[in-house]
Amino acid sequence: MAQMEYSKYRRTRLKVGDEVIVVAGKEKGKRGQIMFIDKNKDRVVVQGINRQKRFQRPTQENPQGGVMEVEGTIHISNVMFYDAKSKSGMRVGYRVNPDGSKIRVGRKAGEEKELKEKAEK
Repeated sequence: MAQMEYSKYRRTRLKVGDEVIVVAGKEKGKRGQIMFIDKNKDRVVVQGINRQKRFQRPTQENPQGGVMEVEGTIHISNVMFYDAKSKSGMRVGYRVNPDGSKIRVGRKAGEEKELKEKAEK
């Protein structure tokens, strides 16, 4: 019997551009949009959350150099999709329609709600 191969990446239902709320850690309760997802390390960069100081040496592009503030990463298990109507976090899943297409749905207290996808730029 052949052995099943598993992906080395954790499956995430969050996408870049989703608004999330931080549910654990020093930034708990703050909201922001996902800017980047690192699937290798299971971490996300959320706009305005976990700001860290980076020291920049003077270069030709930035002759001044100095201290810059950038967003650090947070583990993906510490963020949750934010629902603006209920003003709280919710889990995200998928539902298969009868025609075979999949749509993302939010799951909150046993009920499902279809999530609107952000318009692609």
